[in-house]
Amino acid sequence: MRDEPTFVEHVRRDLLDVRWPEPQEIRARARRRSQRKIVVAAVVLALAGFSAVAVAAPRTSPPLVQPAAAPTRHEITTDALLQPADLPEPVYVQLSQAGLGEPVWLDDTLGRCRTSQGQSDGWQMSILSRSQTLMRKATQGVLVPGDALVMQDLFRLEPETARQLFTSLDDLVAPCTEWRSVSQLETVDSTHTVEVIHRWAVVQRGFAGHDAAILRDTFTAARDVQTGQTFGNAPPPTLLAVVRVGDTVSLLRIAVDGTEAKLRQLAVAAAARMCAAANPAC
Repeated sequence: MRDEPTFVEHVRRDLLDVRWPEPQEIRARARRRSQRKIVVAAVVLALAGFSAVAVAAPRTSPPLVQPAAAPTRHEITTDALLQPADLPEPVYVQLSQAGLGEPVWLDDTLGRCRTSQGQSDGWQMSILSRSQTLMRKATQGVLVPGDALVMQDLFRLEPETARQLFTSLDDLVAPCTEWRSVSQLETVDSTHTVEVIHRWAVVQRGFAGHDAAILRDTFTAARDVQTGQTFGNAPPPTLLAVVRVGDTVSLLRIAVDGTEAKLRQLAVAAAARMCAAANPAC
C-alpha cells in the first residue's frame, strides 16, 4: 500500500474541492482524503457454494440432492460501475480506484452539521469499495468544474447495514434541515466572518434498485455576520443520489450544473450496473 496519494486521488481531490464554496469545507475534505488508505488491486475472494446433501428416501428411489447455492460475490469489478455509454455526452477520461473498510461518507457538510451539534456523523462502514470519476476532455489540459461529469463511489456492506443506511436517512438529515455554518472568508482586502444557511432534505425516494434516494442541500450566499454584506449569488444546490442493490450501495454526484432529473437517470443506470456485484444476484 502506498502512502503517497495516487494521480487518481489528486484529481478527485481537485474535482471535489471546486464543488464547495466555503474554504473550511474544502480543507476538511482535503484532510479526510489524505487519510484514506487506497489499494490499487481489488480483493478477490471466491466462496464455495454449498455441497450436495443426500436425504433419506426409500431404497427404490434415488437420493434427493439439494441444489448448490450460487457463490457469494465479494470483489467489486469495474463492470459494476457506470460506463461511458450510460452518459449522454462523450467521456474522455475514466479514473478508478479501490479501497477497503471505508465509511460510506455521504457529504462533508452534512457530517460537519451533525458533529457540530454533538452527534455522530452517522456514516456506516463498508467492507470494500470502488470509486470512479468520469470526465470530458479537459480544456487546454486544465481541469475546470464542468469537466467532472459524474463521480461515483460503490460500496459493499453487510446486508443489514446496507438496509439500515436507507431506513435511517430521514433521521440522519433531520438535524440539518436548517443549519447555520460560520467560517472565515478571505477576500483581497480583508478576512470576513461569514454565515451560510444550509437546508438539507431527502427529496426523492424509491425510484431505482431496492432502495434509492436523492439528497439536496440548498444553501445561501455567504453573508458577513457583522455588516450583512453578501458575497456573490446563492450557489446551485448540492445533489447526491444514494442507491442500493442487495448488499451494494452507490453514491452519485454530478457536475454543479446538473439537475435532479439527470441525476435520477444516472441512478437508474447505476442500479442496473450494480447487479454485476450485488448479493443476492439480480
